[in-house]
Amino acid sequence: MGGDLAVALAVFAGSAGLVIFCGAKLAVYGDALATLTGWGRLFVGSLLVALATSLPELATNITAVRLDPPNPELAVGNVLGANMLNMFTLSMVALAFGGKRFIEKVAPEQGYLILVAAVMTSAAVIFGAFKMDFELWQVGLSSVVLLAIFVVGMKVVYETRPAGSEDDEEVDPGMTLKKAWFLFGLVSAGVVVAGVFLAWSTDEIADITGVASSTLGILAVSFVTTMPEAASTIAAARIGAFDLGVAGLYGSCAFNVTILFYADIFYRGGILGNQTEPAHFAAGGVAIALILAGGVLILARNRIKKTIIAAVLALMASTYIAGAAAVIALGTSEDDEDGQAKATTPASLQLPLK
Repeated sequence: MGGDLAVALAVFAGSAGLVIFCGAKLAVYGDALATLTGWGRLFVGSLLVALATSLPELATNITAVRLDPPNPELAVGNVLGANMLNMFTLSMVALAFGGKRFIEKVAPEQGYLILVAAVMTSAAVIFGAFKMDFELWQVGLSSVVLLAIFVVGMKVVYETRPAGSEDDEEVDPGMTLKKAWFLFGLVSAGVVVAGVFLAWSTDEIADITGVASSTLGILAVSFVTTMPEAASTIAAARIGAFDLGVAGLYGSCAFNVTILFYADIFYRGGILGNQTEPAHFAAGGVAIALILAGGVLILARNRIKKTIIAAVLALMASTYIAGAAAVIALGTSEDDEDGQAKATTPASLQLPLK
């Protein structure tokens, strides 16, 4: 057992390092593409960079539902945990880079993107609570609805985006368009490969240690898979592109929810979004609250004092920590209930519990 755990931890650490490295590079090459294609930083941040930095979640979740046996709790937990952690990143980076000064640099048009992220996360939680059993070609109707909301929402975001600034055009990416696309594709492949091993190692750790998969997905895996978002946000803040960083975080929150659709295509144990546990609802509730709190700060930034903004950002960070503690407590409770159920079930009727 000790040897198996050591191997799983080594694979986890290696794949986590590769995810972080490649994810950070995705943001760099995505920003280069924003300049070279003329699409602008805000649009690229909310769509291209957000999609790119969410590749770890996509690869990890598809792998999780393809494991033998599949681990849907890990996949759902990673989506909701990543959204919760993205907002923690927003609060910490904003505090580190001036609080109100950071928030004031964010375009009010981000409100549409924030609304999309909040609606999609809320819909995922609601669908998980009601557990609708309607399917379309073995894909849950709820998963299809989530994808439709994303497509419509991003169309609105594109149509209402502010005009690109002169700064966007003056930045020299230091590479050709062909090279930028090649490097972007190369590190994207690296993220996908790392995500496969990340899901496998996390599943092994869950089996060996007995820690609930939902807890690992919400906390451990989401921490690693959201490192690209954190790295790109910090990098954007350092160059003064606060709008790009925020768009990447909220765009990632929106795209993360669509991963339930993509992973559902590969899941054959029912509807993926229905594989929810109490810990998932705790994470989803915290994520929604933090998404909306960040949105209020951005939209009302000119009417809120500097000290109030700093206090709210600190409260957002504290709320994430409290939410993480609740997830751990709920995960421990789930483990205890599973253990009691197994102990009181005749040996001939016992099945392996995840």
